[in-house]
Amino acid sequence: MTFDLESRTGWPGELRLLADRYPRAVWPGHPNLGALARFWLDIHGGFRDLGGALTRASGDLREGRVGHDRFRAWFAPRLDMFLGHLNGHHQIEDLHYFPLFSAAEPRLSRGFAVLENDHHVIHAAMDELAEAATAFLSAPAGDADRLRASGDTYADASDRLIRMLGRHLDDEEDLIVPLILDRGEANLGM
Repeated sequence: MTFDLESRTGWPGELRLLADRYPRAVWPGHPNLGALARFWLDIHGGFRDLGGALTRASGDLREGRVGHDRFRAWFAPRLDMFLGHLNGHHQIEDLHYFPLFSAAEPRLSRGFAVLENDHHVIHAAMDELAEAATAFLSAPAGDADRLRASGDTYADASDRLIRMLGRHLDDEEDLIVPLILDRGEANLGM
């Protein structure tokens, strides 16, 4: 099995030891799904929602359902917020939660190392996306060819990041939420 973020399809059996015991269907009603875990899942939901909105808007741009000027005004503040929140979220996970969870369940340490590596891959894709967005925003309004090319480059970079982030969020939740359900937030030091 590969742990490469762009080709991974989930966790192998040795990292699903708790995920198989606590499938997603039992999460919402489980008594150990505390306020912090619910908040964290809501944050992930927000990333999925905003990522989906950015993807739909890029599709509208590509298909000509929205003009370049309107799209640029809409996406710029949303992308800025998305990237800023994602960066902060990953810092908290890398510096606090991943070490905490890895120490609590050493059998999952390999998974937390993979997730931390994902953050590096995602941040490189975030940098590429920011560069593409800057080029698109800098393209002259009257240069249709440059707008189209830079808009396509932005949309490709955005689609790639959102796709990788979706895989990462699913895998992160499949590793962490079952651990929380198994041990409880208080017992994990949350």
